[in-house]
Amino acid sequence: MFTDSLLLFCSNLLNRALFSRAFLLITYVLNRFEMDKPQIICHVEKSCNYSVFDARWIPCSAKFVVLGGHPRGTGALQVYEISGTDVNLVHEVEKGKAFKCGTFGASSLKERHLATGDFEGKLQIWNLEDCSSPVYSAKAHNEIINCIDGIGGQSINRGAPEIVTGSRDGLVKVWDPRLKDVPVATMEPAEGEMKRDCWTVCFGNSYNNTERTVCAGYDNGDIKLFDLRKLSLRWECNLKNGVCCVEFDRRDIPMNKLVATTLESKFWLFDTHVSHPKKGYPKLMEKVFDIYAFLNNYPSKRVEQDSDGYDQGVIGNVELMQNVTLSSQPISSFDWSPDKLGLAVCTGFDQAFRVLIVTKLNLY
Repeated sequence: MFTDSLLLFCSNLLNRALFSRAFLLITYVLNRFEMDKPQIICHVEKSCNYSVFDARWIPCSAKFVVLGGHPRGTGALQVYEISGTDVNLVHEVEKGKAFKCGTFGASSLKERHLATGDFEGKLQIWNLEDCSSPVYSAKAHNEIINCIDGIGGQSINRGAPEIVTGSRDGLVKVWDPRLKDVPVATMEPAEGEMKRDCWTVCFGNSYNNTERTVCAGYDNGDIKLFDLRKLSLRWECNLKNGVCCVEFDRRDIPMNKLVATTLESKFWLFDTHVSHPKKGYPKLMEKVFDIYAFLNNYPSKRVEQDSDGYDQGVIGNVELMQNVTLSSQPISSFDWSPDKLGLAVCTGFDQAFRVLIVTKLNLY
């Protein structure tokens, strides 16, 4: 609409001889306007000879780990390092069962141990300097571990290091790597309820030594928020489509924003600052088809009272900043570098991983 208005203005004021020059000027101005937005650049794309399921940056380094499974069912673990305009394979190992997910969240910056979940239901922690045997191993679930998250390893006065796992067996378990074989908490359906496949988990609300929550998403669209201090269900809702990923904006502050992505190319944004006693957390939904960069615009007032006098949150809105198509196949994982703003790595079902650069995030 903006372009059409400018073209109409020029055509009315300029003769045909000058119109081409005006058109070039408008194109230049629009290009400059677009360049002021963040750009999503595919820095490196590399294909693998196995199914790639997850990729995680190694903290305090230019290296990342790629996890997956070979066609014969064995696990693939590769370490890559960025070198100029390419990535170099530093180390690789093959293990007995395919890896599904991994996290460095429960490990200190000194150790940088990788926790993984595999297709056999094992939770293992690896020293990447010597992957001959895990430094920790537990039979966490009876079926595949779909998702994993860690917390406490890289923060001070934010609670103990813990790992949460979600599985096809319908259970969500929290583990302390200092304890052998026994979870510190298990979240399971009530007696008589059907066990749903847990696809995603994340930690949040860990702003002191006692508070901590776990959010879990399931194949039937359920999202459940568990309070680990009270060992109770804090909130739940259903999004009507399988929940592929959940994540808080920051895990080391009081709950603020929660993002959930689902099947049918949808994402949901929840404001977890205030919970209404009847309506729960306010939310909004957008449809996406590629990799998108959105800006969340906060409202002028984040809390208002309803007609009954209850406090309720105000969600605000989201603004599309940029989008890009990287693959014809779904993106299976995405991880921001903890050390370099705008640097990311993602994996896809096309058996490839990509290193991305998102520019100008420091302006927002």
